[in-house]
Amino acid sequence: MLNPLDDTYYMRKALQEAELAYEKDEVPVGAVIVVADRIIARAHNLTELLNDVTAHAEMQAITAASNFLGGKYLNECTLYVTLEPCQMCAGALYWSQIKKIVYGAVDEKRGCTAMGTKLHPKTEMIGGVLEKECSEIIKRFFIEKRNLN
Repeated sequence: MLNPLDDTYYMRKALQEAELAYEKDEVPVGAVIVVADRIIARAHNLTELLNDVTAHAEMQAITAASNFLGGKYLNECTLYVTLEPCQMCAGALYWSQIKKIVYGAVDEKRGCTAMGTKLHPKTEMIGGVLEKECSEIIKRFFIEKRNLN
């Protein structure tokens, strides 16, 4: 039997968060955290609104999920994020001991893979889920930014 709540389903939810960031003139990255087929955290970039370089979607989602669970470890959770986590976010995900990270678009310059960042040994990472859609929203955002200047 097919599970309708698969990686694609949750990545679409993360893309909805990226759209919210886009509407706020934030770099359009969205994230959701799931445990037992239930979304427990939804977040998107808020670095401009909060004037905080650490307000990435993943960081916001980690905080929300930890608050929901009442603890700092996310070792039964999966993060779905539209862009490969940066080194900072991967470090926070390491400390959260997250079970699984699923991302859409690769960040060839600043992604945790390119930076050689280590994840927790028990963390599984899968990339490329809805990669085209996740890449498109980011490309569109930066094309519009360049055209305004």
